[in-house]
Amino acid sequence: MTSPLATEAAPFGRLLIAMATPFTPDGGLDLDAAAALATHLVDTGADGIVVSGTTGESPTTTGEEDGRLLAAVLEAVGDRATIVAGVGTNDTRHTVELAEQAVRVGAHGLLLVSPYYSKPPQSGILANIDAVVDAAGDTPIMLYDIPGRTGVEISEATYAELESRRTVLAVKDATGDLARAARLRASSRLAIYSGDDVVNLPFFAIGAVGTVSVVGHVASARIKQMIEAVDAGDLARAREIDNEILPLTAAVMGQTQGAIAAKVAMVELGIIPSAAVRLPLTPATDDQVEVIRTALKDAGLLA
Repeated sequence: MTSPLATEAAPFGRLLIAMATPFTPDGGLDLDAAAALATHLVDTGADGIVVSGTTGESPTTTGEEDGRLLAAVLEAVGDRATIVAGVGTNDTRHTVELAEQAVRVGAHGLLLVSPYYSKPPQSGILANIDAVVDAAGDTPIMLYDIPGRTGVEISEATYAELESRRTVLAVKDATGDLARAARLRASSRLAIYSGDDVVNLPFFAIGAVGTVSVVGHVASARIKQMIEAVDAGDLARAREIDNEILPLTAAVMGQTQGAIAAKVAMVELGIIPSAAVRLPLTPATDDQVEVIRTALKDAGLLA
């Protein structure tokens, strides 16, 4: 299935949200809330949704749940946004199964994190990517390079090798290495997406085409404005917007795991009905909830 918003420069859109997966208070998958959340995110500025990523608590969801979640989001907003399915695991066989399922369901693209925990050599990372490329057919792939979680970085030599894989179109870069990202932007055909809200603005400034955001759950309109300011060459305005977002980013990303905090923020704003998470994640503390509530008020998002 083709994304309604794909362009050559930004093949997955500009502002994607790494969507949290809504659960019922007893931990069940809440598909009605997921569809409503996806609709809200697109209505407030997102042009892409990533389901079953890290913020979607993918290590705790079954493949069957991933398929139902993807179908619900596609039905809700698949004609208005790029819907990307997270399929990466630490087992290539299971990753291929998830990729094949996502293609069958109709995902516009796949997000492929490097295999985590096992710390494979670069040859293993490349073979894992190639297995998904073969399984996914023409479905575009965004790599996810986050060594803080996987334990291993995709090397620049591996990126060079991937130039010949025509369906590998982009990378969500969460390395925190701006110099390396700039080199990739200059030397590679891959589109660069910021993978960490804290450094969205510097990534945009060096040529990232967009972001895969967590803070966008509650600040998508402002992030979109920042992207537009950078596009217009108005870095002063982009810095002003970034300064406005920074306290909220710190509250959501700086004190507990992102899915936990994003769900709290959305419950406070009435976007989803429950902040339930699945173990090993645990609910936010009262102090953490208060920090998030205060940041929402200071940002003018909560009365």
